Amino acid sequence: MANSEETLHSLPRAAHLPIEYSTEDGSLRIFGFWVFLVTDMLLFSCFFATFAVLYRHIGTGPKPSAIYDVRGYTAETIILLTSSFTSGIATYFMRRGNKSGLLTWLVITIVLGLAFIGLEASEFVSDAVTGATLQRSAFLSSFFTLVGTHGCHVSFGIIWMTCLLIQISKRGITPVIARKVFITGLYWHFLDVVWVFLFSVVYLIGGMY
Repeated sequence: MANSEETLHSLPRAAHLPIEYSTEDGSLRIFGFWVFLVTDMLLFSCFFATFAVLYRHIGTGPKPSAIYDVRGYTAETIILLTSSFTSGIATYFMRRGNKSGLLTWLVITIVLGLAFIGLEASEFVSDAVTGATLQRSAFLSSFFTLVGTHGCHVSFGIIWMTCLLIQISKRGITPVIARKVFITGLYWHFLDVVWVFLFSVVYLIGGMY
């Protein structure tokens, strides 16, 4: 029994941990990214609180219900939640050392992210054409700041994953690459969680006014 325990403890970290946690440096960097996500959550919390206070302050501008496109934000929700699923599949293939599978599902995730950003940009342009601009009212300022900040995060995630595609193509799946893929996945899932709250607070609750 003692020999078995000694053998277990003598195994390299990679033998009983996911590849992204197989080095001490990888574990520390992943923990550090969790800390970053907490700070980012605080940022979005401030924007949500601001919107909750200001969404009825429409001034001379339109009400939330007048500019929200139900089909648009519903499609955005479906696309972004689907991209979270495809990001998870990419991580699944990464942990199994399947380079082609990882690349394929990262590309699919990027395409879905681009579709989301395209719909959101179209929504913003449509609002601006009707006169619903950032400076028109307190509601519109809080709306564009909150939704736009989330969109900027999604855009950054797309660029991040694109850079990862290049690195994976050149270097394959190494512990360092695996850690980057895992952290990017965490970031993407975080943005999906933020969108669920955004969908509920901004579009559903705000849309009732």
